[in-house]
Amino acid sequence: MVRHGRTEWSAAGKHTSHTDVPLLPEGEEVARSLKSRLADVGFVQVLTSPRLRARRTAELAGFPDATVEEDLVEWDYGAYEGVTTKEIRETVPGWTVWSHPVPGGETSTEVQERLDRVVRRVREADGPTLVFGHGHALRALAARWLDLPVTEGQHFQLDTATVSVLGWEHEAPTIRRWNA
Repeated sequence: MVRHGRTEWSAAGKHTSHTDVPLLPEGEEVARSLKSRLADVGFVQVLTSPRLRARRTAELAGFPDATVEEDLVEWDYGAYEGVTTKEIRETVPGWTVWSHPVPGGETSTEVQERLDRVVRRVREADGPTLVFGHGHALRALAARWLDLPVTEGQHFQLDTATVSVLGWEHEAPTIRRWNA
């Protein structure tokens, strides 16, 4: 899994789901640096969120033909789109996307349903899959990979333009590498 490179909104801590903000120049540079780390793996499928920031990260990392997967979009933040957690907590103390409703956005159940489809697709592949996506959605995807509730994604901090590897030890799903 690769989280997209840095954007103006990710740098500012703004919740970004459907707003299509471009990568910052440093986000593009770091995305390019992923190319050598990912080139020799031999992925059988490469999937990307349809959002520009994820598709551009995939392109710069050497995967311009990544398949767009709608289910990889970021958590829909509804009324909190473009708003920081600090700003939300001014009216909803203790708010997190993991523990509180998102007015006009997705519920954790809705996020779980779509990410379960991604997990099934990855598990059905005959070899390694590379996924380009977003912070909260990829954290939730890791939780679902481990057969945990989506909300357990709160325990997996994920920085921009990092590589994380999900895998198996015998029959148990595992996290092999995180936030590298």
